[in-house]
Amino acid sequence: MNSYQLFRHSRIRLALWYTLVMGGILGVSGFGVYRSLIQSNWTAMEREMESIAGTLHDSLEPMLPQSGDLTGILRQIFPDLCLQGQPCNHNPTLIQRHTIGISDRSTYYIRVFNHRGQLLAFSPNHPLSLPQTLDPTPWQTFRSARGTRYHQFTTILHSGQVNPQQSMELDASWGYIQIGRTLATFDADVNRMRWILVLGFTLALMLVTVAGWWLSGLAMQPIYQSYRQQQQFTANAAHELRSPLATLLATIEAILRVPPSNSQQMQTMLQTLERQGRRLSHLIADLLFLSTLEHQSSSQAFEPCCLNDLIHDLTEEYAEFATLADINLMQEVPAEDIYVLGHESQLYRLVSNLIANGIQYTPKTGEVIVSLMVRDRTAWIIVQDTGIGIAPAEHTRIFERFYRVDDDRSRQTGGTGLGLAMAQAIAYHHHGSITVKSELGQGSLFSLKLPCFIE
Repeated sequence: MNSYQLFRHSRIRLALWYTLVMGGILGVSGFGVYRSLIQSNWTAMEREMESIAGTLHDSLEPMLPQSGDLTGILRQIFPDLCLQGQPCNHNPTLIQRHTIGISDRSTYYIRVFNHRGQLLAFSPNHPLSLPQTLDPTPWQTFRSARGTRYHQFTTILHSGQVNPQQSMELDASWGYIQIGRTLATFDADVNRMRWILVLGFTLALMLVTVAGWWLSGLAMQPIYQSYRQQQQFTANAAHELRSPLATLLATIEAILRVPPSNSQQMQTMLQTLERQGRRLSHLIADLLFLSTLEHQSSSQAFEPCCLNDLIHDLTEEYAEFATLADINLMQEVPAEDIYVLGHESQLYRLVSNLIANGIQYTPKTGEVIVSLMVRDRTAWIIVQDTGIGIAPAEHTRIFERFYRVDDDRSRQTGGTGLGLAMAQAIAYHHHGSITVKSELGQGSLFSLKLPCFIE
């Protein structure tokens, strides 16, 4: 499996996991909201039924007699109800219809029972499949023969003319009243919510899938770039190691063929062997140093380092090199000492690399100026030269490992392409940064920024 297929499969798996997790969260959340809405609507409906039953209870009890013919009393109290065993042809007036407190006749129905559980009166719209005897269970939910669901509430009625000597038992009650309602509208609302939930969840899951694919691509992009850089680094490292190794092997083979008597030729080949060995050793040391910086695995603690002394030492060290190259090396260092926290050897290596590059790539009679200053508790080391410069398109790539603006020129000067990569890694390790400003033929200016150490 090539790298493209590997990352594509990883992206698909990441997108699927993202969709699965977000789909689960949305599903559980949607179901919770759905159940909460149903429960709140059901509770509100029962409270409304209890309120109607309470209103009827308080209005009717004072008017109920203990015994006698109840037909006239029921017609007076419930003008809109049908009496058991009598034709239901009474048409009450609008005022009479509202005397029992229910205006929505298509939704609610009423049934009245005596204390023995016998049906006395009922609403014309009550379900025909209801039994004629009383079931005293307070709350009941049932389904009619036509499939319509109903919910009803049963409460006890007492006569307002109760004999004080009569015990308040269940049989001493006047009777019962049932308030019921159809659940057609409630079930329609529930079905509507289900469809909204299903369609909304489907649409949301589709959007989550698209977003997951896009986000997984964004998440995989830096990993893919890192993988490509690692591949490039491996290829470059192999290339850099192959050249000196090939030279070493060729030199060793040549040494084996040289007669022992030819000591001069043997000496030359051994010098070549030593030079290539040192090149390999330096290359491996630089790679190990870069790896140590990137993994922050250095056990040595930061200590205060004086940048003034560091620049003085480096300019003195490179003075002879600059003189041989006919380069004017100058320094601009303030009188006040400037300290930073760090590893002095690493900072020495960083600034040394910048100065050496400035001298190497500056033509004769040119200048290299090393400046030190402080701005807003930040130390700035600036190395400016009048050399050949760097094209703007190369500014972001010169800090990559093994990258050379000019391979032939770099190889002639002995460079491996790791100097600026190590300089940037050291700067990051010291919580600083390094930038470059340069144009072809106009020289280069490298700026190193480090936080100052204030006692």
